[in-house]
Amino acid sequence: MSLLETVRATIAQHKLIETGDTVVVGVSGGADSLALLDCLRQLRAEYRMIVHIAHFNHQLRGADSDADAEFVAQIAREWRMPVTIEAGDVALIAEERRMSIEEAARYARYAFLARVAHQVDTRTIAVAHHADDQVETILLHLIRGAGLAGLRGMQYKLEISSAKFDVADLESSGEGRELKIIRPLLDAPRADIDAHCASRYLAPRHDQTNNDNTLFRNRLRNEVLPYLEQLNPNLRAVLLRTAQATADDYGFIQQQIRDAYARVAYENEGAIIFDRALWRALHPAIQRGALREAIRELRGALNDFEWAHIENARRIAFEKETGAEATLPQKLVLVLGYNEFTLREAKQKLAGPDVPLLHVERLDLPVAGSVDLPDTHWHVETDLVENVQITDDWTALLDFEKCQEQVHLRCRRPGDRFQPAGMKGKSQTLNEFMINEKIPSAIRDRLPLLIVGDRIGWVCGYRTDERARATFNTRGVWRVRFVKKDRA
Repeated sequence: MSLLETVRATIAQHKLIETGDTVVVGVSGGADSLALLDCLRQLRAEYRMIVHIAHFNHQLRGADSDADAEFVAQIAREWRMPVTIEAGDVALIAEERRMSIEEAARYARYAFLARVAHQVDTRTIAVAHHADDQVETILLHLIRGAGLAGLRGMQYKLEISSAKFDVADLESSGEGRELKIIRPLLDAPRADIDAHCASRYLAPRHDQTNNDNTLFRNRLRNEVLPYLEQLNPNLRAVLLRTAQATADDYGFIQQQIRDAYARVAYENEGAIIFDRALWRALHPAIQRGALREAIRELRGALNDFEWAHIENARRIAFEKETGAEATLPQKLVLVLGYNEFTLREAKQKLAGPDVPLLHVERLDLPVAGSVDLPDTHWHVETDLVENVQITDDWTALLDFEKCQEQVHLRCRRPGDRFQPAGMKGKSQTLNEFMINEKIPSAIRDRLPLLIVGDRIGWVCGYRTDERARATFNTRGVWRVRFVKKDRA
């Protein structure tokens, strides 16, 4: 199979390009990107697509870098294709962002490609990673340590946010926020690429730094892989097959994670709230996956979040007590509540509105009298009344005859249920009620509940229980109200 046939099959199988697409192609001038450009050029009519060349001059190799840029410009002229060429000071970017030169070069290159995609009004960016690059990537991830996501290698198609590269104008452009990185050469070995260049009389540029074995990836390519192939001549095929199997497993697990995440977590006021009991019942792998989903929701990607960060947060959420915290990269923090935990901005204040909160396990109430709410500027007043109206949310009128059992205040517990007034006796979990009423997550664990015997009589400040509320037929009305001390 020729390289063109391989690329055509890969595009079709993985739906990389749609009819009428504009495709930005990253072209360095080397054999890989030149062969990719040539194949896409031949497929233009078939897909009725526009192919736009993009070249970034990293300015790391002096005159050679400038010569690469001129070579790409000449190709664009000869093939009559649109081109954007830009230069950037990668060394300065590395210094400012505290990156290695390799990391800074990649960052600058993809930020440039994102800008070009925005300028030509497309999401699709084609890069020239091939099968041999895939083998190196898998081995690199294995050496450095990776989970299933890393061991599956590079993907044929990757949706990525432009925010990762600080492309401000792209972020503000609505639908242009998400980029689609495609790899049409991922099934093609380097030998096929070289053969294609020779058969098409292409004369690609050669980057001499590819021979520098002080660079980790070059040493892996030039020394480690050839040595391992002495042990197993089929090593490349084995690694590619393993990556494909891993990708299939990873895809299945990700679906399980997404399903579980929808059950155990929800977004509230810019934070992600987890039902701790439901989350703890999950397999540890799904627990970690759910945490990653929450991070993606808050940050868009998992940059800077390593396995150790996720596992530390998982252990704290699983094992520790209320009030424990796990600090995460990018100014995120995980905070444990009574039966939930929250992933939020470290600087985000959890102090809720100025409402009475309960900081003790239990507070008994008299039939008539006043009790201070510990560690607050509130107290609770109780009395028997006639012909009164409710004046605010923090006053409840209850049927005294139905409140003869011991009455006290406590905070919520797992499994709490009650019959909210107005729902015709329908029972509801307290957790569901709090979500529906949009009670701030910051106060849910300390919101007072008035307990009559062993059931909830009033979710203080929000709703009485249908069985405890006073009605027109009530003979004795018991008033319970929370009052600020400074106005008592």
